[in-house]
Amino acid sequence: QVQLVESGGGSVQAGGSLRLSCAASGRTSSRYAVGWFRQAPGKEREFVAAIAYLGGTTAYADSVKGRFTISRDNAKSTVYLQMNSLKSEDTAVYYCAVDAARGFTVSREGVDYNYWGQGTQVTVST
Repeated sequence: QVQLVESGGGSVQAGGSLRLSCAASGRTSSRYAVGWFRQAPGKEREFVAAIAYLGGTTAYADSVKGRFTISRDNAKSTVYLQMNSLKSEDTAVYYCAVDAARGFTVSREGVDYNYWGQGTQVTVST
């Protein structure tokens, strides 16, 4: 079992920045990929970014590419999502998730992720 806790969400004006953190506990010695997803009101959950265990492989949704950066500190069992140049359309609840079946590749599909955090709200105002 892996427990995930997101933090760092909040309210920011358009153009601003936030850094989300996803802290893992439990079987943190496992080599797993981590993804960030988001869900806005009335919309389906969508993929945002993912990172493999060693961090060399990452993937981003086209909508955030060039603005968001995913990184991880395996010693701290923490994954980060640096979000710059935020837009109103980035407003959503952001979730981190673990793909226990993958360590060195990443998936963009939510169904491939086994463990999920409770989410953190990001609100971008214009």
